[in-house]
Amino acid sequence: MGKKYLLSVFFGCTAFLLFSQETLRINNVQLFNGERLLTGMSVWVEDGIVVRVTKNEPMKANINVDGQGKFLMPALTNCHVHAWSKQLLMEAAQAGVLNLLDMAGYEPIAAQLKTLHDSIPYASYYAAGAPATAPGGHGTQFGYPTPTLSRPEEARKFVDDRVEAGADYIKIIVEPWKNTLTPDTVKALIDAAHARNKLAVVHVSKLEDAKMAIQKGADGLVHLYTDALIDEASLQQLVKEHSFFIIPTLVLTAVKEEKAKKEGTVLKNRKSLKELQNEIKRYYDAGVPILTGTDPPNSQINYGTDLYKEMQLLVEAGIPSIEVLKAATAMPMGIFGIKDKGSVQAGYQADLVLIDGNPLENMQDLHQIARIWKLGHELIMKTGE
Repeated sequence: MGKKYLLSVFFGCTAFLLFSQETLRINNVQLFNGERLLTGMSVWVEDGIVVRVTKNEPMKANINVDGQGKFLMPALTNCHVHAWSKQLLMEAAQAGVLNLLDMAGYEPIAAQLKTLHDSIPYASYYAAGAPATAPGGHGTQFGYPTPTLSRPEEARKFVDDRVEAGADYIKIIVEPWKNTLTPDTVKALIDAAHARNKLAVVHVSKLEDAKMAIQKGADGLVHLYTDALIDEASLQQLVKEHSFFIIPTLVLTAVKEEKAKKEGTVLKNRKSLKELQNEIKRYYDAGVPILTGTDPPNSQINYGTDLYKEMQLLVEAGIPSIEVLKAATAMPMGIFGIKDKGSVQAGYQADLVLIDGNPLENMQDLHQIARIWKLGHELIMKTGE
């Protein structure tokens, strides 16, 4: 009798505590947890953190959401942006894009935006800070002070300065249409970044520069090159000898092609969208991680819903929908070392998106967002805009 009594007290107290705290339960929902699809699930949130994920439970919370016929997933991540105001972080959040990886900007502004990391209306912001570029190179033309370097010997100090300024990773620019870094300087920057336990990501536009950056040890390309297509032997050799990821930003080519079509012009020295989709599918088939990013504000791309376009383009390239969802949720968090985000599991931040539909069946259903939570707090979604 004593054991039964203690058990009843234990479960009674547990139920009381769960109900007495500020709790959220999303019940009977299709759940993509960042890795796989689970059906008929309940997700419990306390104090902004997912505390458990179970099959449907009858116990109620303070806030109960019926997930019948809906799809729950982690908030999205845009892995390539350039942002300079809190309004842009809010624009992203309104689309369920609650993580932005800034790939070059003005460090004082980046520091300000990082203070909004846990603020509910805004996307969380991570940044490279100032990019590594040559004097007069790409990245120096935007009107704010930009540090540059010319020699491999300057790489260590450059990286140390970026880390001191709060960089989450190091961005390197190899862009030959302007003055650019030498391969030796690129190698020195990558080595210096790794010595500070930072990823080194590289901007390229040409295939030969992409191959060079990967061979020098780059962790990722933040654009897919657009001038040529890699031969199969070179692709297989790169994959065999190096570990790297690609953020292809296909939507840039899609927007440029659409504009050229309207103007009756032709894009010169640039592979077509279809060719680049085939190219990124080859990398995916070879086992290279593909992440989602759009590079706003270039080509007037926005910080929110245009990420859906990138995801649709990856699906149309032949990458399975579930892999595209991973590329926009759990995968970038793991690759960039961002802990406790990008997945729906106990102990993770409750950044959640509830959808009327199923993006695994139709990626366009991302446009049917019903509710968004950051740290377990629901965002007020703007309508009619």
